[in-house]
Amino acid sequence: MTDISATAPKFLPPAVADRGPLFVAALMLLAGFAFITWQVDLRQGALFLVGGGLGVALYHGSFGFTGGWKRMVLEKRGRGMRAQMLTIGVAALAMIPLVAAGNIGGQAMVGAMAPVGVSVLIGATIFGLGMQLGGGCGSGTLFTVGGGSARMLVTLVFFIIGAVVGTANLPFWLEQPALPAISLGAELGVGFALAATIAGLGLVALVTALIEKRVHGNIEAEPAPARQGWSWILYGPWPLIGAGLVLALLNVVTLLLAGHPWSITYGFGLWGAKIADAVGIPVASWEFWTWPAQAQALNSSVLADTVSVMDFGLVLGAALAAAIAGKFAPKAKLPLGSLLAAIVGGLLMGYGARLSFGCNIGALFSGIATGSLHGWLWFAAAFVGSFVGVWARPFFGLDGFARK
Repeated sequence: MTDISATAPKFLPPAVADRGPLFVAALMLLAGFAFITWQVDLRQGALFLVGGGLGVALYHGSFGFTGGWKRMVLEKRGRGMRAQMLTIGVAALAMIPLVAAGNIGGQAMVGAMAPVGVSVLIGATIFGLGMQLGGGCGSGTLFTVGGGSARMLVTLVFFIIGAVVGTANLPFWLEQPALPAISLGAELGVGFALAATIAGLGLVALVTALIEKRVHGNIEAEPAPARQGWSWILYGPWPLIGAGLVLALLNVVTLLLAGHPWSITYGFGLWGAKIADAVGIPVASWEFWTWPAQAQALNSSVLADTVSVMDFGLVLGAALAAAIAGKFAPKAKLPLGSLLAAIVGGLLMGYGARLSFGCNIGALFSGIATGSLHGWLWFAAAFVGSFVGVWARPFFGLDGFARK
């Protein structure tokens, strides 16, 4: 006789929402939307809510580039990386044609384009190293802060500091050898650009699958839902592919609303520069902050910056998701090694992101999805840096042991 209980799926117990954090997060999202709409405009308020949606998807899907790359290096499991490639590819199907159109309904469509050169190569490598020490990439840092992680708050503080230092040095790096920004859509045409992009992403996914099959003899399947029925949509966790598809959709929405794709780290440099300026550091005289767009951002309200309002929304969206799932749990205990890794990782990510024109979101996701060649260089260099970072983590007592 078959024991039905042994074969029945095991579900997580019903989630008990953290009512206090849930009320605060929901109130701040609603109040933030109303205030930003009043102070700036409805479009800016809508982008704040899009950021909130991104935070929910990132948290419920635990969708971070850092963990997926780390699993590939240490365990030779590529499920996370394949989900990332699918996410970028789905976004590219809409975003490359939109950017090629140039203008939709009077709104300019601008891709995440940047020069292809030494600055990206060095900056992305530094970023990849930093994200493994810091414990999260650009988006990962924000959504884990929203979930209540004190360690990632430390990472974020030093991420901001590193980004400000990067603005001081960027003019020097821009003088190093580089090709101009190259748009695959402009150079190859939309059809060939899409084909090349999907083929490249598919090749990366195939390589991870072949490595995984050779090492383990199988390809890891997406886990079954951890909650009964459709309750996982509200309480999480979400499947990686599902979370990735939501992120792709919201990145397209960002492009349509803001005229540029999703970005994260520009806001960090701006916040740091405003703080530095407020305490008497003459950042306004630095070359980077004298450029017209940067000078305007420095002298305007932070709520006028589309990247910043989306970052604020992302943190609150992640906090909302964590509270709904009953997982909002601030943790203040930080071992010294972990604290040092958070500081070093944050500084490296901030500096590297500024040199390489973005992080895993602004340079990799949005760069490749809008047809920028620099996104591919960023991907390759950051993965090398991440590989080194995975090797270096035990020196800080991470992963449960210290390297002798």
